[in-house]
Amino acid sequence: MSTVAAESAREHRVTLPTLQRRKRKGEKITMLTAYDFTFAQIFDTAGIDVLLVGDSLGNVIQGENTTLPVTLEESLYHTRLVARGASRALVVADMPFGSYQVSPEDAVRNAIRFVKESGAHAVKLEGGTSMLDTIARIVTCEIPVMGHVGLTPQAIHRMGGHRVQGRGEAGRAKVLADARAVEAAGAFAVVLEGMPIDLAREVTAALSIPTIGIGAGVHCDGQVLVMHDLLGLSGWTPSFVKPFANLGAVASQAARRFAEEVSEQKFPDAEHSYR
Repeated sequence: MSTVAAESAREHRVTLPTLQRRKRKGEKITMLTAYDFTFAQIFDTAGIDVLLVGDSLGNVIQGENTTLPVTLEESLYHTRLVARGASRALVVADMPFGSYQVSPEDAVRNAIRFVKESGAHAVKLEGGTSMLDTIARIVTCEIPVMGHVGLTPQAIHRMGGHRVQGRGEAGRAKVLADARAVEAAGAFAVVLEGMPIDLAREVTAALSIPTIGIGAGVHCDGQVLVMHDLLGLSGWTPSFVKPFANLGAVASQAARRFAEEVSEQKFPDAEHSYR
């Protein structure tokens, strides 16, 4: 076990000061998405620092093409399940599309619901300079906010798809300005998604808050993956994703064996029946 993993295992609860300390010491932060009690408990026990109840549930749980259809009530429900399974990890709830864009007041109201009703420790929202006031208002209410800049999936229609952001001088300047705005508003960390490696490195060096990368290279203060990509449960994974297991194939094999044994009347057998 690495030194960082050993220290993580001894921590009673990962907090905002924990993540800030990691950045100062150059110790990497780990974050995975989770959507239910079982996987939250598995990842929590494994020592993952942050569990994100991502609006990616629209894609991997609900089978939607984008994250946009996910509702506030659905996000609250899944966050509640994850919070029950996490005894050590920091639980961050992704605020779904429409739950914070209308007004800062609306965003505060919904962020409070995540904390009070689902047990989240923090919320995450997408956007940089345009979300400065909204982030600041939520933080003023003592609710920690994680930002998200670069490729922001809720802006898929404006971006014309999942396209790398921050290319060219103007693109780089915009990503850096967005990241600085998120920090200035009081966010405790920011996700950097889908941007050139050197830009993510520049942003990470420029900010005092931790950066969590996804498709942004190794120089971020931490990394996040969607659990279905990590475990090999997705039919397709982005080029920047490394599957660390192939559970899809294992599950398929188990289902085939079950079907065969039922068909051949091998299951249930005497050992697996009440007597």
